[in-house]
Amino acid sequence: MIGSRLCRNFDQWGPRLIYRFDDLVLDPQRRELRRGDSLVAVEPQVFDLLEFLVRARERVVSRDDLLAAVWQGRIVSEATLSSRVNAARTAIGDSGEEQRLIRTFPRKGFRFVGTVREAADVPAGLELPTTPAKADFEGPSIAVLPFTNMSGDPEQDYFADGMAEEIITALSRCSGLFVIARNSTFTYKGKAVDIRSVGQELDVGYVLEGSVRRGGERLRITGQLIDASSGAHLWADRFDGDLEDVFELQDRITESVVAAIEPALLLAEIERRKRSRPDKLNAYDLLLRAYGLENEFTAESMTAALECLDQALAIEPTYAPAMAAAAYCHAQCHFQGWVPLDETHRLKGMKLAWRAVELAPNDAQVLWMAAFAVWNLAPEISEAPRELFNRSLAINPNSAMALTLGGWIETMRGNLDAGRGMIERARRLNPLDPRGWFMSGAMAITAIVDEDYVEAIAWAEKALVQNRRFAVALRVLAVALVKIGKHDLAADIVRELLVIEPELTISRFFSRIPVPLESMARAYVEALRAAGLPE
Repeated sequence: MIGSRLCRNFDQWGPRLIYRFDDLVLDPQRRELRRGDSLVAVEPQVFDLLEFLVRARERVVSRDDLLAAVWQGRIVSEATLSSRVNAARTAIGDSGEEQRLIRTFPRKGFRFVGTVREAADVPAGLELPTTPAKADFEGPSIAVLPFTNMSGDPEQDYFADGMAEEIITALSRCSGLFVIARNSTFTYKGKAVDIRSVGQELDVGYVLEGSVRRGGERLRITGQLIDASSGAHLWADRFDGDLEDVFELQDRITESVVAAIEPALLLAEIERRKRSRPDKLNAYDLLLRAYGLENEFTAESMTAALECLDQALAIEPTYAPAMAAAAYCHAQCHFQGWVPLDETHRLKGMKLAWRAVELAPNDAQVLWMAAFAVWNLAPEISEAPRELFNRSLAINPNSAMALTLGGWIETMRGNLDAGRGMIERARRLNPLDPRGWFMSGAMAITAIVDEDYVEAIAWAEKALVQNRRFAVALRVLAVALVKIGKHDLAADIVRELLVIEPELTISRFFSRIPVPLESMARAYVEALRAAGLPE
């Protein structure tokens, strides 16, 4: 555990890292808490506790975590710990009943749940780039309105407000998404609003609204994602749960909402940009066009996607999202067999992946795209893809694609339970993800590793219903059919594979696809040979 005292040497000679939340600024290096121009009096131990909670805001910290970080492992009484937490709440204007910023999780610990913006406090005379204003932001923008309490029970206001706050915090971790702060959206609480007016007033393209209704000991939460310009509903869902553990219910709903909204917003932006500015495309326009082409998943569309990304990088040579997307496209062409078997595309894809990580080390989507590219394109298997996936999920734990691809890699490395768990969580978070065929294909891989060939067939066929060109699922299906004795059907699937990749052979497959598990490699060789794939 790295305590707060070990993190204060951020940069003794340059800009200091500070944390902004509500109307407060927490400055770890100066050990100051400021509200506007005024200093807030805070005891040293209370400051340490507050700083640690803010730094560790992505998770619930236990009592032992606090003892290790603030008291260096010394045993202190529950009364002392409670008094310091209460003092921190008082300092930042957060009451113990409201728990708007520091939330207590019974039997688990504490978590800072306020929206935090990290910034560099620049010394006089030193100018640094600042966070772009909304007018300069090139991604989708969203406002999360306060959820409406439909229960007639004022006590549910707390839950409804917390629901919206949790979603705001989680959405702020999604790459390339501009999220309006709570202080702005909560001005609409209790008011009848017109979504188009909200979009204009807050200058956002999308609005998320929802409601909470209580019936006995059950809660029902609904949410709707709306295009603020047209009023069209892009996504809607409802969630039910018991009141027994409202915080667990809140977390579960937040995860599912964010996992569903991220791809929904991307698809909406792709369609929106198709209808606008066709004569003058900037780097972001070209990136969105590439995403749309990549989703078509043909050799021709992938080539066109890479051309768009090359154009984007010609406009902005250090545009990390375009680099990561290009590396990801190279990796998909690689495992589909849509590129020549030489080192040119491998080297280009690897170079783009690592450069993207270098330029955007804290962009969750850049990290998982680069991780998948490195796994597929690197000449040797290493720990790098796993580390990149872990970093991506630490930033945005609700990314269904990061969980799916990370679970795929864990499975291929022999960590079957961990891999299957990640993929299953992705499916629970967003069962209607438009890239569900990737999830089903990954589950088919886990079944092959587990030697459950009937299950492998079921998952492979599920993937192929959505995307018949997915070579991974076709290969799984051919292998599994041989294993249950249906050689004729397996031969039909191999012929289908050869339409996608006419030069496919067993040796070409193993020269390009990493199969580190010896048992899996042996099963593929024997089954594909039996199904008629040339040596």
